[in-house]
Amino acid sequence: MDDLVSIITPVYNAEKYIEDTIKSVLNQSYMNWELILINDCSTDCSMNIIKKYNDRDSRIRVIELNKNSGPAVARNTGIECAHGRFIAFLDSDDIWMPNKLEVQLNFMKKNNIYFSFTEYLKINENGENRGIVKVPKNLTYTELLKSNIIGCLTVVYDTHGIGKVYMPDIRKRQDYGLWLKILREHTNAYGIQKCLAKYRVRKNSVSSNKIKAASYQWQVYRKIEQLNLFKSIYYFINYTYYGFKKSKI
Repeated sequence: MDDLVSIITPVYNAEKYIEDTIKSVLNQSYMNWELILINDCSTDCSMNIIKKYNDRDSRIRVIELNKNSGPAVARNTGIECAHGRFIAFLDSDDIWMPNKLEVQLNFMKKNNIYFSFTEYLKINENGENRGIVKVPKNLTYTELLKSNIIGCLTVVYDTHGIGKVYMPDIRKRQDYGLWLKILREHTNAYGIQKCLAKYRVRKNSVSSNKIKAASYQWQVYRKIEQLNLFKSIYYFINYTYYGFKKSKI
């Protein structure tokens, strides 16, 4: 199916939120999708919940990894097995608005765009609102180096335009590495200035630990993008500045 959307969802001990995540996909106004749930050796009841929905809807596919491998391997496994023209990402504790795919695909096809992202609402572990993250209309590789404004749960890319592109095999910031690769090698990113998703900030997440997040950001500059020391320092200063601004949201 030409306009099939493959939704990539890594799952690890997500029993508390995974049902709401799956329901947000089932509630999409755009119905030509497959949801690929990659179980990364969960030790809780996540698989019981997943199998319940897998039995009910043939569009839901389940892949079980043999060993715990982290989100990069899980997402890349999903991308490799995807049948769709469009690749989308949704983590197991995040939520989409019901019109998310419909709005985004219409935007991409109308404007001949291969990579898009949207605004999103931050929520805490209890689902309480913590503000909307705004996005620009256009984003270049150089601009993205300064700050990762692209929420993984909002991204859709078109394999007809850029092929299947995979995440670098690193434990953290692998989504950022993928966006940089796409912008460096293929196209700019285009933002939809509508809030179409909810991102859950959890206490143990990388985004909530500023020191760890900064360390992973530096690794992306030096190890993944292989920037020289001068450029790495320049972009890291920008990252710190924009990170401070985002923390006020």
